[in-house]
Amino acid sequence: MSSDFEAYEQDFGTLTAEITNKIGRIPKLGGEEKTQLVLNVDKQLEEVRELMEQMDLEVRELPIQIRGMYQSRLKSYKGEMEKLEKDFKRSRIAYSDEVRNELLGEDAGSSESQRAHLLDNTEKLERSSRRLDAGYQIAVETEQLGQEILANLHTDREKIQRSRDRLRETDANLGKSSRILTGMLRRIIQNRVLVFVLGAIILITIILAIYFNVRGH
Repeated sequence: MSSDFEAYEQDFGTLTAEITNKIGRIPKLGGEEKTQLVLNVDKQLEEVRELMEQMDLEVRELPIQIRGMYQSRLKSYKGEMEKLEKDFKRSRIAYSDEVRNELLGEDAGSSESQRAHLLDNTEKLERSSRRLDAGYQIAVETEQLGQEILANLHTDREKIQRSRDRLRETDANLGKSSRILTGMLRRIIQNRVLVFVLGAIILITIILAIYFNVRGH
């Protein structure tokens, strides 16, 4: 598993070296040539982002004993990636001395303040974008939490409904059992009464037999 991570590291090193070289060339170009190079760098940066995602997945699958070391390496690569992105954004609005003088002539001196102002605005936009991304992430997590709560409530409702159904069934069975026991008790009482009556009849018969036998003698 770590060998896969190291292979990604090699790809990362190759890509970032190419991107760094191209970022350094961007300010020296103009027109269509600059546009094409910017598009090319942007595409390679996207490849690096995908590569970072793969590296992150690999680190999560590593044994916990060595995961910390690879997490530190991945963190340093993320920092390098962020620096590349910042350098890329600056290079897109930067000009070499030759290009700046060619474009602005005598106004080349004032372009520095304009470029600084543009960089400041760009950084503000980046901060706003990060805040929006964070807000969106919170909204997504909140929505997921809400869906989980609703799912749990639905499950609990089904459990309660099943419990109520079982209670109703138990209550019905208890009622039926009670009626059966009442019938059995009634029959027992009737049988005892019948036994007593039969006993009384037999006793009276014996007494009468003895009486008539004694009287006959």
